[in-house]
Amino acid sequence: MAGAAAAAPMDIDGAAAPPAFKGKAPLSAAAAVKSSPWVEKYRPQSLADVAAHRDIVDTIDRLTDENRLPHLLLYGPPGTGKTSTILAVARKIYGAQYGNMILELNASDERGIGVVRQQIQDFASAHSLSFGAKPAVKLVLLDEADAMTKDAQFALRRVIEKYTRSTRFALICNHVNKIIPALQSRCTRFRFAPLDGSHVTERLRHIIKSEGLDVDEGGLTALVRLSNGDMRKSLNILQSTHMASQQITEEAVYLCTGNPMPKDIEQIAFWLLNEPFSTSFKHIADMKMRKGLALIDIIREVTMFVFKIKMPSNVRVKLINDLADIEYRLTFACNDKLQLGALISTFTTARTAMVAAAD
Repeated sequence: MAGAAAAAPMDIDGAAAPPAFKGKAPLSAAAAVKSSPWVEKYRPQSLADVAAHRDIVDTIDRLTDENRLPHLLLYGPPGTGKTSTILAVARKIYGAQYGNMILELNASDERGIGVVRQQIQDFASAHSLSFGAKPAVKLVLLDEADAMTKDAQFALRRVIEKYTRSTRFALICNHVNKIIPALQSRCTRFRFAPLDGSHVTERLRHIIKSEGLDVDEGGLTALVRLSNGDMRKSLNILQSTHMASQQITEEAVYLCTGNPMPKDIEQIAFWLLNEPFSTSFKHIADMKMRKGLALIDIIREVTMFVFKIKMPSNVRVKLINDLADIEYRLTFACNDKLQLGALISTFTTARTAMVAAAD
């Protein structure tokens, strides 16, 4: 239509701005850091920050400085610093290019032969950009490598051989016996043992001071004891207990984790070694119900307590063996009441043997 008015130009500046967010407001950077898990917040950023295993860390640091870093196989229990060590090495080598020069895969990723042939091989074969005189060597980090299938491990062996000039591989696992010998022979192996209690205590004191927490000595001792040399576990327990209680005491830590307290174990051991079957059964069952304890946790703590009791060696060996059988049966969801009866019967037999030995 000729008389129609021309369309007015769009007023960009005057248009209503779209809402910045829908629903909940996004967290600020400071709030995101505050709410992040302490395991990640306090992860060591450099090799100097790694809490323990200084001999291993210093060796890897020297190899890095001399530009002689081999393929690595780091193995040991969880929470001992394996991943933190290799990530600190990567930050030292690559600096600002860290994100482009490392491929990190863990148990949440597909670990079959297809990933080795496609994702890992594509990354290893791609040419790296480097502004120095010598091309930079890339790093492939395979966390929880013991979860890889055998076929994937055999395929990875060939990839490691083919791309050694341009890529270094770091394998991290808990059980080294699940890594095929062909891969083990191509890597330099380092075993990360459970952390010593002094190293765990030192790191926890640093975090307690940084967070301004109210932790007494009993609470700190409980954290170290329950961690069993696992730094990740100790930090998770510390953060969980802090969320549940403003003052972190021994009782608060054990209440948060559901583990039996040492005084409870001493009381249970007293009943097992001194009371008749029916009385012990009633008292232990009542304590389990009242405090929400798991029988398997009681078994494990009582086992450690047995090592402190003075008794004949043959009686101790039989008792430990029987306790191991009960724990094994509990892992298959056997009846709790039946296994509690077996626990008391085992101690009754041991008590009879100790009386006979004394006579």
